[in-house]
Amino acid sequence: MNNLLIQSNNLQGLTYLLQEKKLRGKIDLVYIDPPYATGGNFTIADGRATTISKVKKGTVAYTDTLKGSDFINFLRQRIVLIHELLSEQGSLYLHIDYKIGHYVKIMLDEIFGIENFRNDITRIKCNPKNFERIGYGNIKDLILFYTKTAAPIWHEPHRQYTEKDIEKLFPKRDKNGRCYTTVPIHAPGETENGKSNQPFKGMMPPVGRHWRTDVETLEQWDKEGLIEWSATGNPRKILYVDEREGMRVQDIWEFKDPQYPQYPTEKKCRNAGFDCENVIKRKKHRLGLFLRFGNDVESRRRKSSALDWH
Repeated sequence: MNNLLIQSNNLQGLTYLLQEKKLRGKIDLVYIDPPYATGGNFTIADGRATTISKVKKGTVAYTDTLKGSDFINFLRQRIVLIHELLSEQGSLYLHIDYKIGHYVKIMLDEIFGIENFRNDITRIKCNPKNFERIGYGNIKDLILFYTKTAAPIWHEPHRQYTEKDIEKLFPKRDKNGRCYTTVPIHAPGETENGKSNQPFKGMMPPVGRHWRTDVETLEQWDKEGLIEWSATGNPRKILYVDEREGMRVQDIWEFKDPQYPQYPTEKKCRNAGFDCENVIKRKKHRLGLFLRFGNDVESRRRKSSALDWH
């Protein structure tokens, strides 16, 4: 099946995928960026989208007038169908803002189960604001990450180290100029029996700790020159930066909105060395909802992945 772009109310589209395309339990990942229950209209005027600034005259790109319980019920209907479409290894990423997001999470907990909630990811969306109001400046959205079961498809995302990262995290240089750092070869917790509590070079792990691996592996590391011994005889494992995949992606993502969006609420996802769609591209069957304007639709058409439902 090739890419499929559906122009319809997305509730009808979800029903179509379930009933006509027989895709129940076959979608591996869903990303949605629904309206945020702002109570307003988003317009295009003179070729520019309105976000914070409001233009009275202009073409309405989409409306966002549902609020409160009406909005939650609107979203719930769609989430129930999404849950049916997801495979047992499937995941959901829901992009929302801080005003309505906590209510959305309660609804998602009911449908997915609180045990399948994985992350509340902070998305830094803009530079600091200087608006005068009672409250702190808002520079973030949130992305709620759920899995359908306890055994989802998961490919650990990493981002490349920056020069500043390397300078801070891998400050040492070997005789060949390779950047590295060292870490302890022991870890918290004692083991009474087993290979991680045996003597290594005549020493035992510190009190309350055990070797991170078996003594045979420690001996091999030492033979290969991968253990650095301090002047006081303290062994530490050498980690080279050029052998690392990169920095593990954390739950704060900085990809700010474009200064001049082509369409309202456009997201610019490639600013911080981590493409938020990498997670999507690693999945086989994907689904996206809430395409709001022509340029968004066109950008989706250009995706080269094997299967993409909107």
